[in-house]
Amino acid sequence: MRIDPSVFKDYDIRAVVDEQLDEAGVERLGRALAEFFQPKRVAVGYDMRVSSPGWFRAIVRGLTEIGTDVIDLGMISTDMAYFAAGTLDVDLAVMISASHNPPQFNGLKIVKRGARGVSGDSGIYELRDLVTSDRQFRPAQQPGRVTRQDMMADWVAHALQMVEVGSIKPLKVVVDAGNGMAGQVIPAIANQLPIKLEPLFFELDGTFPNHLANPLLEETHGPIIAKIKETKADLGIMFDGDGDRMFLMDETGRFISGTITTAMVAEQLLKKHPGSTILYNAICGRVAPETIEAGGGTAIRVRVGHTIIKEKMRQHDALFAGEHSGHYFFKQNFSADSGLIAALVVLELLSAAGQQMSQLVARYDKYPSSGEINFAVQDKEGMMKGLEQEFSEAESIDWLDGISIWYSDWWANIRPSNTQPVLRLNVEADNQHLLDDKTKLLIEYIEGHGGSPADEH
Repeated sequence: MRIDPSVFKDYDIRAVVDEQLDEAGVERLGRALAEFFQPKRVAVGYDMRVSSPGWFRAIVRGLTEIGTDVIDLGMISTDMAYFAAGTLDVDLAVMISASHNPPQFNGLKIVKRGARGVSGDSGIYELRDLVTSDRQFRPAQQPGRVTRQDMMADWVAHALQMVEVGSIKPLKVVVDAGNGMAGQVIPAIANQLPIKLEPLFFELDGTFPNHLANPLLEETHGPIIAKIKETKADLGIMFDGDGDRMFLMDETGRFISGTITTAMVAEQLLKKHPGSTILYNAICGRVAPETIEAGGGTAIRVRVGHTIIKEKMRQHDALFAGEHSGHYFFKQNFSADSGLIAALVVLELLSAAGQQMSQLVARYDKYPSSGEINFAVQDKEGMMKGLEQEFSEAESIDWLDGISIWYSDWWANIRPSNTQPVLRLNVEADNQHLLDDKTKLLIEYIEGHGGSPADEH
């Protein structure tokens, strides 16, 4: 049995299959979940990864042995697991997936009733300590029962009620599912929309034969750009492996950042819900809060991370929250994230705009940005403290999430990875020349003080 304690992260469990966590370990994890959270009923779903069906059977064995009933959700997207946690009579929902990671990985995302995340602040490390202890779990006299629940029809109906379907025009849309779960979900919803769907890699295949299901990697963009141009599509949409993250491309094949998508979705939602509070994470660019405030909303900046954002949404009664990384959270979706719902809102916005996607995006594309640049850094705290001293003349500096350095015409955020000796740099400026200059300055400082480029998939 293999259970490497390091696979327990702040927001989920992520492991190299068999090397760090094997099926026997997953079965023990099921027993530990049952003992630690004392759930009466747990919903369990899984993605198309090669190891996922085996992991599903293992965690179900562990849960039912301790007497917990299981609802088998089958092969689903992660946002469907959150939907199950919000609509079914369950105490926990578990999604078996490693999101955008390469095929040798798998993992588990755990949420409580109502889609409230289980994180480093709400039990995941206590769960780690229990599962890696020598504790013997006592089987129940009466094992739990397993029942099957198909969520697709209810999920599609729920997502569609977030928009006015009749207002969506017959747009030609290329969707790259990356052989991930969007390949199952998109056909189920597209036939209820007036759009013309051009599918790419909809075959569920956890070996990812065409490209990794990670839209943030530029090397994955070639096929969708070619298809957009070949079919003269109005836009392109890319999903990650478990279907909860979404990124857009315009009709020229240009990639659209999560910041701009956050601003677009926020503007559209504020038309229907004026005066609402909208959250954006600390890495989103300035156009996000500017658009929210121009639309009459209240913009609140928060830390990165889906469990943090879900709690902050409830705390502020927020309508919507967006992350630069392609996660979009909706109050009407139990404050959980859904790439599918965000895509539908964008289709609604584009239809109403009566413009090409590139023209619509140009309204928000005000500030050039560096994108995320990763560095291997052993002393992350020391590096950030050094940057605070180096840029002490800045107009302001905050430590909301890593360190953010603010000037009137540019800003930067340097944020530590929660799980690795890595710092993530993001820079934004008023113009390209200034961006290039300040990005170069920050890179030279980090590399001059022991940092080195880190390629992270």
